[in-house]
Parts: sequence; structure tokens; C-alpha cells
Amino acid sequence: MKHISLLAAAIGAALISGCNSDTKEVVKEVEVIKEVAPEEVTSVKNVILMIGDGMGPQQVGLLEDYARRAPQSTYNSKGNKTAISKLGDAGQVGLSLNAPWGNEGSLVVDSACSATQLATGMASGSEMIGLDNQGNKVATILERAKAKGKATGLVSDTRLTHATPAAFAAHQPHRSYESAIAAEMIDASVVDVMLSGGAREFIPSDAASNETVKTSLTAMGAPASIVKKSKRKDSRNLLAEAKDNHGYQLAFNREQLNAADGERLLGLFANSGMMDAIAYDACAKTDSCTEPSLREMTLKALDILSKDEDGFFLMVEGGQIDWAGHINDAGWMLHELLRFDEAVDAVYEWVKDRDDTLVIVTADHETGSFGLSYSRKDLPEAQSLPGDGMQGADYKPAFNFGSLNKLDRLYAQTGTFYNMMDMVSADWTFDGTTGDDWAAAINHYSDFKVTAEQAAPVALREPNEYWVDGHSYLSATVFPKVNDFKEFYVYADEVHANLIGRALAADQNVVWGTGTHTAAPVPVFAFGPYGVTKQFSTLQHHVELGQKMAKALLGEE
Repeated sequence: MKHISLLAAAIGAALISGCNSDTKEVVKEVEVIKEVAPEEVTSVKNVILMIGDGMGPQQVGLLEDYARRAPQSTYNSKGNKTAISKLGDAGQVGLSLNAPWGNEGSLVVDSACSATQLATGMASGSEMIGLDNQGNKVATILERAKAKGKATGLVSDTRLTHATPAAFAAHQPHRSYESAIAAEMIDASVVDVMLSGGAREFIPSDAASNETVKTSLTAMGAPASIVKKSKRKDSRNLLAEAKDNHGYQLAFNREQLNAADGERLLGLFANSGMMDAIAYDACAKTDSCTEPSLREMTLKALDILSKDEDGFFLMVEGGQIDWAGHINDAGWMLHELLRFDEAVDAVYEWVKDRDDTLVIVTADHETGSFGLSYSRKDLPEAQSLPGDGMQGADYKPAFNFGSLNKLDRLYAQTGTFYNMMDMVSADWTFDGTTGDDWAAAINHYSDFKVTAEQAAPVALREPNEYWVDGHSYLSATVFPKVNDFKEFYVYADEVHANLIGRALAADQNVVWGTGTHTAAPVPVFAFGPYGVTKQFSTLQHHVELGQKMAKALLGEE
């Protein structure tokens, strides 16, 4: 910006007249231009928060290693550049602690508490939805944005009522109250665009058997596969209520999403969680996906929300990075990171030339204590190198540091560990299964092959010494056998999948420390006006991160 002032300057000039030698003094007004620094932008019209659930620094490292160095990387035609790294290059990068805040908090966070702290900028308790650590309802950034006339949106590839999206639009004592969360989302009607899975929480309890209900759902465009069963305990048809009472257009597949053109949209594309990213990548190659991708849902949300002249708040979650981490499935996790990065790319392209939008890409926590590691298995052969520093010695590292082609082999996995479990036993009755059963399933889907002997530990079961009567996850009295760190493998028969991860780990150069979450600080990528983003280039906590976003968008903490 240029500031212009007028300065009266006396300039003496001797003008010689053609008739005499009189000297005249001329006073002239001179324009002086002074450069003034532009006023710093400290607020924005829009905030887009992107949460890679379970995406710690090491998960980002896997994504970047694959993009930049995998011989057959899908980024080879894109300059080997991820969208996340583009945001980092053009914006600011920081870290954020995420455990339940304060002296009364805990060491490790779950998604509900973490998302609540991001949404409210206040301390919350483990597994709470939209409550402070004393159990009080607290207005979220989404609700406050709506109160100020802004448009609002939630997008996730899990379920709409799952912990992360729920924390921005509901207030419940526990994340498991998904039917109550669904009802609250529709009753409060503060979210203009909701796109995810989880239709089972929005349909009447008798949806599978009541012909009148089935006819009603079909008339709304819902296919039988989406509404095949309900998790509700009542007769409420929240889809009908959303459409008739709150003005939502409904969508249940990719085609319906693309055709939607209203100001309010509820899209539920699966009965429970949406398809995993391995399945998505497979159908995307033939353009045969019936579910929309995370990128497509994000673009539709941006299209609708950006029409509001007052601005918007949008949260986008790549939620299945966490699901893959929980079962220690590195191949699946890589695909989920790639799916999330596609959505980040959509946002980056939308926002890169704007100065009115803050984009935050972060995680709620890290899942699995994942890492790439060197091992003592398959030690490298000695080789001769031409360098003059070798002094006639062979190059022979003492350990296996992992070849880059293992990244391609991780990507080559054609099914998740859950698919492998389904192949072993469709109804998940694993008593009596053998190493041969598990090896056949693992080798069917993974490029890393195992023998029956290597797979035998996956089949083992033992009494669960941590059995708790009525506990939804630990209630199985017989549990997959884990010989070490067993306290950190908690999800009943799903732990068979963690044991698959162990069977493959050495060949993959992959290590896992847990089947749950860790307290690792997570990355924060901030893009937008420098006056807003510079504050994120630090070590902070999610409570502070939530406060900073609210101040930038709403002018308040």
C-alpha cells in the first residue's frame, strides 16, 4: 500500500530572461511517495480444519517417504510432492500436544476428548463429546460460527456420529451414545452440510422388517444396502425429519451427491463406516465407485458452504488412518494417508490464491506407536562401491535398514487385515483356526508372504486375565494371545489383526508399540494470511489450537 503526501518545497532556480538579467525564484509543489507496511491480517472469513485421525509425525513420514522415494510412487507424475507438504512449504508448521488438558487430565487422549478440545478450546475428559472436563456443555467453534451467521459443515470417511465429527455438533457424556448424537445433530440443525457414513443411527429400529418404513426410505432414494439395519432403539426416522422439518437434501451415493444443489445437504453413504481406502483405490482405477471419495465430499462441501457471504467453518476428517493404526496394518494405513492427502489437495487448490481462509491440517493423536525400523533379519550382502573412501573394503551394513521397494510392496496390499480375518472365518469364530488358515489369508492379500509356522501365533487364544463383566470390548473371556505389552491390545478378537501385523513386521521393516493411542505431539500445518498462521509455528496444545482458530474466525477465544 502506498501513502501519498504533498510537500511544499522551495526550489530556487535562476531563470535568465531574454530581455534582462532579473532572477526569479519559483516555488513548486512536489509529490512525495512513501512506502508504508501493509496492515497485518489477523482474522479470516473461513476456517477449514482437516483432521487425520491417528496421524502422528511418523505417519506423515510414511506418506512422505512413499511419495518422494517409492520406486513406483503414485506421486511420480506429480513431482513427488504431497498436498500436505505443499501446505507446509507455503504456510507454517508446528506441533501440538493433545492429552486431556490440565492437572486433572490424563496422559493419553481418545478421539472424542481430543476433538472436543479442538472444537471448544477447553479441557475435556476422556470419551466425552462436546463437554468440558466437569461435564458441562460447551459451545463449539462450529456452533459459534453458526450463531454468527456463517455456514457450517462436517465431512468424514467414518460415521457422522463417530467421535471426531460428533464433538463439533453434539454434547453427550460418552462417545458411544451415537443414536443420541444423531438425534441431536438433526434436532439442533446447526450443521448445513453433513457427509459421511453411519446411516444406521438415523433410521427407525424396525427398518429391516417394517415394510412401510422400507418404502419410505426407498422413496427418499436410500438403497437397501445403506439402510439394511438400525442401531436405534426407537421409531424415529431422522432422515425424514431432516428432509421434511429442517430442509436438508438427502444423498446416499456418489451420483446423488454430485447432483445435489441445495443449501443444506445430509449425505450418508454407508450403513456404518465408509469403504476402506484400499477398496476405494481399487474402484477409483475403474471409475466404478458408488461411494464418493473424501476428496469429492470435501469439494461438494466447499461448493455449498462458500456461497454464504458471511463465510464458513468446515471440519474434514480422514478417520480410517486411525482404524488401520489400531490393528497395526501398515499397508492399509498407507492407503488411508493417500486418501486423506487427496482431500488436502482439493482444499489446497481451492484456497491457494485466497487471503480470507485459514486451513489447519493436524491430527487428534497418534495411533499404534508406528515406525519404520532397522532389524537383524535378512542382513544385506556385501557389495563393492567405486568411491575412493572405501579403501578396498566392501560396503556391508551391520543391519537391515530397509529397501525402498518395501514402500511399493506396502501399497500393493489388496485388502485390510479385516479382510484377512473374514477370509479365515466369515463370522469371526476363530477357535480351532490354524497357522495354515491364517497364512493362506495373509498371502492372498499381502505382497509380504508368511509360512504357516510364522502365522501360527495369530491363531493362538488364551483366557483374558483383564476380563471385565459388561465391558463392551474386554468382555470376551477368551482372547487372542499376546505375549508382551498385552495391556495395550484391548479390542477383543480384533487383536488377531494386530498379530497379523507382528507376523509381517520384520519383512516390512515396520514396528508397532500398541493397539491403542500414544501421547506423541502431532503435526500442525497452517496455511493462510501470515498474521494468522505465524502463531501456529510453535509447540502448543490442542486447547490452545482451538482457541487460536476461534479467535481468527470469530474474533473471540
